[in-house]
Amino acid sequence: MRRSQLLGPAALVAGLALLASACSSDQPESAPPTTAPTGTPSTSQSPAGPGSTPVSPSIPPTPAGPPSFTKILKQPVDGQHVVTQQRKYLVTRGSDEAGTTTVTDRASKGVVVKHVPAAGFVAQSPVVIDDHWALIEDIRDDGPSPQIRAFRYDLASGKAVELGTKLPRISEPEIGASDGTFAYSSTDAKRRSCLVIAELATLKARTVSCVADPGYIADPVVSSDSVTFSEITAPQTTRRCKRLLTAPLAGGAASPVVAAKNCIQWSGASLRGASVWSEVGASDPDQYQSTGYVREKPGATVHSIGPIVTDTIVACGNWIHWEVRTMTEGVERFQLQRWQPGLARPQRVYATPPDTAITPATCQDGTLIFEAAHLGAGAKYTEAMAVSTS
Repeated sequence: MRRSQLLGPAALVAGLALLASACSSDQPESAPPTTAPTGTPSTSQSPAGPGSTPVSPSIPPTPAGPPSFTKILKQPVDGQHVVTQQRKYLVTRGSDEAGTTTVTDRASKGVVVKHVPAAGFVAQSPVVIDDHWALIEDIRDDGPSPQIRAFRYDLASGKAVELGTKLPRISEPEIGASDGTFAYSSTDAKRRSCLVIAELATLKARTVSCVADPGYIADPVVSSDSVTFSEITAPQTTRRCKRLLTAPLAGGAASPVVAAKNCIQWSGASLRGASVWSEVGASDPDQYQSTGYVREKPGATVHSIGPIVTDTIVACGNWIHWEVRTMTEGVERFQLQRWQPGLARPQRVYATPPDTAITPATCQDGTLIFEAAHLGAGAKYTEAMAVSTS
């Protein structure tokens, strides 16, 4: 493993300082859980980046109107944290050192699974889940032999089977998922890093694209119809190149998401032929912030959506979402923005008060889920939020 994106318990109880911390050359640190929402959803105007076409200021009305958020769980900062919520199950993770993962039946409130990582291992987000199965990933990133283990739980019985050879072995800790479909990196017999798309229910898998060692594939983001991922070649050299590709879930080859600036794409999501992605150079001193771009369809004009928080782009339902960080008179705030084909520019759907941060959002059953952590004066707590994106 070249690096990990650990969402362990230490990250869950970290302060806002982690959100603005410097990032590594290959992966920004995950944002810690965040606080309670305030403000009415509204539109926002994102500045256009240099060399890009400004986005029109007019926004067509949203067909379904402003989104309505549902509060899932409110807990102390060092309590339980929502990983995802499925139509039948709620998945939470504790702030204990290993990150115990609990799957609860939403109807009966009974615990179906309590997964405790083995000694030396730490739980890794996300959890891939459908009506019958859940995939939970653990990682040991310290010492001479880093290791990733993945378990598939039968939610009817609570029993687990380590996947082992049932699927191509997971070689990078990042997993992109949309309901029961997930994508990850694996290393084949030729030592190539390959993107694999798999189905949780059947364990059927196919290899989409590979890159020769020492290059590798990372950052998979799955939407309802495609997977978008990054391909890194010549790492640790002056010829380093990171570019994005997207492939249909139904089958077919991957095609590039043409960049605004070559070789500095980070991550992105594609939906119905449209793409949103971010770009930031490996030597940029602030890799926590990227420049975001949208394209309505392959070959269309590229529009800048201004700075975004790196590695927060996710497709869900009919929308692509991401986070934006703002500073006004020294006060830091975060926004959740969204866009879909046909809109002239993004919409702001959520904004935090001061001293509040939000986790990167996840998607399940067409519902966007994220956690906000209030870390200012007074009581400190986290609150998980959900909103339909259909």
